[in-house]
Amino acid sequence: MSSEEETDISESEMEECADKWYQKLKEGYGREKISAEVYQCPFCPGQKKQAYSFNDLVQHSSGVSKVGSQRWKLNDKAKHLGLTRYLKNKDSLPVSDEMETDLQPTNDHGNDVDEKYAFPWMGIVANLPVQLNGRRYVGKSGSWLRNDLTKKGFNPLRVRPLWNYRGHLGKAVVEFGNDWKGFANAIKFQNSYESQHQGKKDYLVSQYKGDKLYGWVAKADDYNSSDIIGDYLRKNGDLKSISEVEAEEKRKADSLVSSLANTIEAKRQSLKEIESKCNETSMCLSNVMNQRDAMIKKYNEDFQRMEKNARDQLEKMLKNQETSKLYIEARRKELELREKELMEREAFNDNQRQDVHLLKQMNERAAEEQKRYDESVLTLAEEQKKAKENLRQKNMEFQKKLDLKQALELEIERLTGAKNVTEQMGDDQEVKKKLDEIEENLNEKKEELEDLEALNQALVVKEQRTNVELTDARKELIDLIKKHSFRASIGVKRMGELDSTRFREITKSEFLGTDANLKATQLCSMWEHHLVDPNWHPFKDVTRENGSKETIIDDNDERLHRLKHEFGQAAYDLVTATLMEMNEGPSGRCITTELWNYELGRKATLNEGITFALQKLKTSKGKKQH
Repeated sequence: MSSEEETDISESEMEECADKWYQKLKEGYGREKISAEVYQCPFCPGQKKQAYSFNDLVQHSSGVSKVGSQRWKLNDKAKHLGLTRYLKNKDSLPVSDEMETDLQPTNDHGNDVDEKYAFPWMGIVANLPVQLNGRRYVGKSGSWLRNDLTKKGFNPLRVRPLWNYRGHLGKAVVEFGNDWKGFANAIKFQNSYESQHQGKKDYLVSQYKGDKLYGWVAKADDYNSSDIIGDYLRKNGDLKSISEVEAEEKRKADSLVSSLANTIEAKRQSLKEIESKCNETSMCLSNVMNQRDAMIKKYNEDFQRMEKNARDQLEKMLKNQETSKLYIEARRKELELREKELMEREAFNDNQRQDVHLLKQMNERAAEEQKRYDESVLTLAEEQKKAKENLRQKNMEFQKKLDLKQALELEIERLTGAKNVTEQMGDDQEVKKKLDEIEENLNEKKEELEDLEALNQALVVKEQRTNVELTDARKELIDLIKKHSFRASIGVKRMGELDSTRFREITKSEFLGTDANLKATQLCSMWEHHLVDPNWHPFKDVTRENGSKETIIDDNDERLHRLKHEFGQAAYDLVTATLMEMNEGPSGRCITTELWNYELGRKATLNEGITFALQKLKTSKGKKQH
């Protein structure tokens, strides 16, 4: 430093001087940074403590600039104030590679960076609590102390308590690792104990130590000591200064950089060779692709030529085939004419006459059967028409009587109410007379109501008879259609019978081998047996939104679920439809015959059945007339 820098200043000039030193620090004055995490004060070269963490250095410079003691001159306070401002704004300053190089420690400020430390960085904790157990001293384990130091933020790697033949010595070595972060933790560890007057100097001069722990960083005097601490440090580390550690790191870094440079150069040469090979491969591939394109072009030309030749040949064959077909057709017509002539000649022989006679008899019997069928259909149609008319008349009469009955019931209620009101009016003569009249009218209305109820009962009996007659007519129509086995929109269906042909077609594809038809038939027989099994009830009752109950298929039934899983939705739908037909039938789980409209897929009405029969009758009469 110059003599100008050492000259003291007044308090009024302190701020200006602090700004001056702040600018000098920004321009690179001094070396406050030793390593990545270790710092020193550039204005306190003669102080004992030289290594700080960043936060500790900020705290040191701030404390010196604000202290009121006469120990520090105003010029020193201004320097530290400028250092405080510089450190707080350090994150916003650009740091060049040259500045980083300038920040490496040298001997300009004494022998601090050359002071020897135990490496890897280690600390010593003394005055650990021990107690005599028999003939040996015992104390807490190293993990306890390590956890305690970790909680305080020192982050040791491990703690080694020291023992000899007498047991625990009350001392331990704390290992912080061999990087700069470990060094910063070691310095922080030492500063913490020194701030509480529990450093090495305090440990050596204190007469009564009590239960306080003392701690410091292991240096040359500890390393070279002849006690158990020195033995442990010499066995587990070396003695190095900060500059030696940095020089070793720089040497390793230079070696690594040189090795990486050689590796990069080797990779670059390898990349050039690969690029050369890639170029050669690309050229070869390009030649191969050109050859391939030429081959494809030649193949397409040959294929088009062959395709044209094949097309011309096919057209020629088709023309020849058409000529042959015309010749064969002419020959067939000629043979048919000759066959017709032969058949006409053979028609006059005896066998042909017998056949004609038998055919005539069969036609006569068929005509008689058709006549009886026509008569029965006409009779059935007439009966159905009369029954429908009677049922309509009875329904109209029943409705009128029902309306009259409701009117009488209302009148009776009205007269009963009037009677009750009159009875409450007292014993006056006119009231009694009016009450007698109401009573008489009430009795008459009740007699009329009884007559209507008797008539209503008679109409109900007649309606039941008419329903029986209609049911008998429906059965007779079913029998009639079954005998003639019409193939049309109206016919007879066996309700609840499994369509075995359709079921076999659906399930046959699931079987392999030549016996697929047999297995499908066996499966169909098994399901026909399941359908009529009274102990199997795959239904459940559900309640609709309007409150009505309905019986539907139980989707969770095990048999149906297995059928759907193994043979598909079509087989499942066919079986469930058959189940619903059987369940809706009048005979429960039995197969019944029913008049069926195949076009609409539902039961046919009696009117539809009779209309269909009459149409068939008219059609057969028209054929006879022709």
